[in-house]
Amino acid sequence: MTNMLDTIVAAATPPGVGGVAIVRVSGDKTEQIARTLLGSLPEPRSATFRTFKNAVGEKLDAGLALYFPAPASFTGESVLELHGHGGPLVVSLLVEAIVGEGCRRAAPGEFSQRAFLNDKLDLVQAEAIVDLINAGTTQAARAALRSLSGAFSRAVEALAAQLIRLRLHVEAAIDFPEEEIDFLSDDLLLGRLQECADAFTLLREQAKQGRVLRDGFQVVIVGKPNAGKSSLLNLLSGQDAAIVTEIAGTTRDILREQIDIDGLAVELVDTAGLRENPDRIEEEGIRRARQALHGADAVLWIQDATDANAEQLDEPLPDGVPITVVRNKIDLSEATMQSAEGSVCMSAKTGQGLDALRAQIRRLAGYQNQGEGAFTARKRHLQALDSAAEHFQAGRTALEETRAGELLAEELRLSHQALGEITGAVSSDELLGRIFSEFCIGK
Repeated sequence: MTNMLDTIVAAATPPGVGGVAIVRVSGDKTEQIARTLLGSLPEPRSATFRTFKNAVGEKLDAGLALYFPAPASFTGESVLELHGHGGPLVVSLLVEAIVGEGCRRAAPGEFSQRAFLNDKLDLVQAEAIVDLINAGTTQAARAALRSLSGAFSRAVEALAAQLIRLRLHVEAAIDFPEEEIDFLSDDLLLGRLQECADAFTLLREQAKQGRVLRDGFQVVIVGKPNAGKSSLLNLLSGQDAAIVTEIAGTTRDILREQIDIDGLAVELVDTAGLRENPDRIEEEGIRRARQALHGADAVLWIQDATDANAEQLDEPLPDGVPITVVRNKIDLSEATMQSAEGSVCMSAKTGQGLDALRAQIRRLAGYQNQGEGAFTARKRHLQALDSAAEHFQAGRTALEETRAGELLAEELRLSHQALGEITGAVSSDELLGRIFSEFCIGK
């Protein structure tokens, strides 16, 4: 955690040459810095053309200045943005001049961190900034924008509110045991328990979709030499990414291509053909292929439909990774073939069966295009949701089996606390440091 009393400065645009570069300042010394560099404080929230000068009056650049007085700014502090020419030297001179006025250079993500600590956005929204910047598909970008606008946070808060209502009901029943009505078995409580269970199920499914949208899905293509792995990669990617020849062992290294399947970012990994007694270079490619398998979300095992000996999966594959058998070259096979569960019949040459394969990849990822209802999620969000759901279910079981209202109340408290970890209502300095370290400087 950084010192919140410092005034910070950083370039908010990427390094390099461009038409425009933005230098951002946030903190208590912002007004003083604006007067020094600009001669006077600009009109709040209005873009004005100014000359940028250092403390001794030397002209550094000219461009637009925007001033946002606290607390009506992104960080909740007074913020100054200087939009100048996009040269590295110009940016460096501006930052150095501002540092000379008592600023320090911002740490990665420190502007967003301050926005979080000043209650301008919650932790999910802060993380969504990075997700939006790194989005690999249009759907992922839209989902990140929904998280940034608070869609995921509102869903979590709605579920947290349901847990609070349950806790109030249960704790009231515990506090007034002499009442004739058994509040722990009335229909209202049982109905609220079911509503919460349903809400947990829905939110966990949505979050799983959100994580796939954010992280993408890695599919490793393996099989014997000349089964058509590289041809399949080229077909799915829509370009000649891999060299294709009739010579076995053409692919010697790992090839990676990013594709978009209905908004899902899929990384295809083409590997060397798996066989015994390869030459030394091909042997290294096969070692890397087997290594890639252990990082796969799913595996496509490519078989030559014209090879009568290609029925058996004789390569040890990692446990827990879904495998789809792809019977390729059906255009050359005399037998009539149809796709079945866990397998796809196709031709990488003609494109026959391509739609079935794309649909299979979506199923493997558990992905459903939710359109405007999607939001992004991370591994830590899913872990917190799982923990909250487990505490909820433990409390519900205790009530059903032993009528233990005290246990239910405690498990509901723990469940509510786990949900708070998602939005940052409950967080540690270590967690915050880890999250904001992912940001680029100036964000």
